[in-house]
Amino acid sequence: MAAMSWGARSIVAAAMLAASAAAAAGSGLAPGGKGAVRDIIDGDTLVVEMTEAAKATPDVAKPGTEIQIRLVGIQAPKLPLGRKGFKAWPLAEESKTVLEELTQGKTLTLAFGGQPMDRHGRLLAQLYDSEGTWIQGALLERGLARVYTFPDNRKLAAEMLALESRARAAKAGIWGDPFYAVRTPEEAAAEIGTFQLVEGTVKDAATVRARSYLNFGDDWKTDFTIVVGASVRKMLAKSGIDIISLKGRRVRVRGWLDSYNGPMIELTHPEQIEVLDQ
Repeated sequence: MAAMSWGARSIVAAAMLAASAAAAAGSGLAPGGKGAVRDIIDGDTLVVEMTEAAKATPDVAKPGTEIQIRLVGIQAPKLPLGRKGFKAWPLAEESKTVLEELTQGKTLTLAFGGQPMDRHGRLLAQLYDSEGTWIQGALLERGLARVYTFPDNRKLAAEMLALESRARAAKAGIWGDPFYAVRTPEEAAAEIGTFQLVEGTVKDAATVRARSYLNFGDDWKTDFTIVVGASVRKMLAKSGIDIISLKGRRVRVRGWLDSYNGPMIELTHPEQIEVLDQ
């Protein structure tokens, strides 16, 4: 089969993004008001002046109020923002610039898919411009963010994962930089304390008391492990995924790497794990 031209790939990507935006419009998101963009903090955070109240947060998002918006569901490359000793991640300035291009001078529509505000007082919103462009989707499609969901904010995960997957396959943006490479289970130990995507074949699966374990090596005391609690296991079962049946299957998991009997990621919600060999 002949390789697809860049122009053709762009058309397909635009169609996919439009389809994702359409899916977002009918996804059951809660209206979050509107805000005029006043400042861009980094690639996934901006400041708006509310022009229409967010019903879910009426006391803090009244018209005329300036408030930070965290683009929920994604993580863009990070800038230091005054944090001592913190080095900017690769492409952090580029992601900020693109967010400026997408939003500066515009009034955006906010929509909530879960918890509307974080502990820092930022609104957690999906964002759309007046033409219906989905801002999170546009950043993912350009490879300038990766999917970063939470148990209380999981809406549109499937649409975002699809856009991320396409950008990663094209090595767009961050996906061409080793800093953001999908790690192997053997590489995970060197990344403790960071958010990573890890991909490999499950060597063994077991449930011990209330928790299930997916092991990726011969020694469970040192190898990379995915830990799944009972509540998440039930949620996965409802979506057709039996944890124990993943033995021998290739999966991709995302989350913060911790150290407990080797490197581990604990699932807090099903969208963190993808079965790749279906």
